Amino acid sequence: MIARIIEVEKNTMSQTVGVVKTEYFTFAQESEKLMLESGKSLGPVTLAYETYGELDANKENAILICHALSADAHAAGYHEEESDPGWWESMIGPGKAFDTDKYLIICSNVLGGCKGSTGPSSINPGKGKPYALEFPVITIADMVNAQRHLVDHLGIERLLSVAGGSMGGMQVLQWVASFPEKVRSAIPIATALKHSPQQIAFDEVVRQAIMADPDWRCGDYYEYGQPERGLAVSRMIGHITFMSEHSMEEKFSRKLRNGKYSYDFAADFEVENYLRYRGDKFVKRFDANSYLYITKAMDYFDLSGSGLIPLGRDIDTRFLIISFKSDWLYPSYQSQEIVRLLKCNYVDATYCELPSTYGHDAFLVDINEQQELVRHFLDKTYNGYSVVSSYVL
Repeated sequence: MIARIIEVEKNTMSQTVGVVKTEYFTFAQESEKLMLESGKSLGPVTLAYETYGELDANKENAILICHALSADAHAAGYHEEESDPGWWESMIGPGKAFDTDKYLIICSNVLGGCKGSTGPSSINPGKGKPYALEFPVITIADMVNAQRHLVDHLGIERLLSVAGGSMGGMQVLQWVASFPEKVRSAIPIATALKHSPQQIAFDEVVRQAIMADPDWRCGDYYEYGQPERGLAVSRMIGHITFMSEHSMEEKFSRKLRNGKYSYDFAADFEVENYLRYRGDKFVKRFDANSYLYITKAMDYFDLSGSGLIPLGRDIDTRFLIISFKSDWLYPSYQSQEIVRLLKCNYVDATYCELPSTYGHDAFLVDINEQQELVRHFLDKTYNGYSVVSSYVL
């Protein structure tokens, strides 16, 4: 399999980190459980993570990548026996925006996830079976606090940068709010200081789709199998919000799969077939309860007002904030709210709205301009360059 990957990628392998493996860090044992925002505690806690590149002698070149709702620690490179690269392969690797020849890149699966980190599908050590809904409700701050333990474990006192899009951008902002002394620069992409009522509404609909599936069994489904239809519908709803009207028209328009109507409830249109495919594929890799917990954490997230920068606190973290003009799930005005808050607190902040037509998915798929912005921002940060705050449309 690896030989096949190398053959396929022979012209570009120099730009990939190649074959990688996921590692695991366990902490918060019996006497030192992780305290959560809810007041409950959790332990032991395991975080799955991957690293790419090397830590320099001064331990000043580490960058933490934070993933979005349904991603995981596998951000770049290839796993053995798998042909799909990491979810941000286009941005991470030698010579790319997150240049692994210069930086150590770290990405971990979030607390509450289902790809190696402790979450509702993990075994509850007190009962010997999955936590299910006995898993405590977690927040973005809890996710970041867990990541902080991992960063400390890796011997890193201060991160060169924390970067991520969507829910990953929320984690970026939370890092600055919780541990500003540990973050030299921050790159929140296509994100918000808090969810709007519309964003909360979308999350509630996807949760209700899961919970309405009789196979959900009030979360206790692990010995029976996933609530597949409910989870698939949830993901279908999500995919609609990730794309723009323009990108859907360009990709699907009103194309018919078989050139004519079936006059039944089959997937006549290409867009129907695509959504069903994405939903069916998703249930094979993601846990329904994790979807509930993570969307709830996103809805609870709120760093507006003095949440990001408490009154009287000065921070020296540099910011690059990026939004996309066609993103209606996390519209540009929400990124601009972040910029205004930072500028009112005299924080070094650069904002760019990019003209992509791909909607919210743009931070994953339309990376040319984003790559150059991030590359130059990191280079100037790494070399100690500082500028007056700027604002670019």
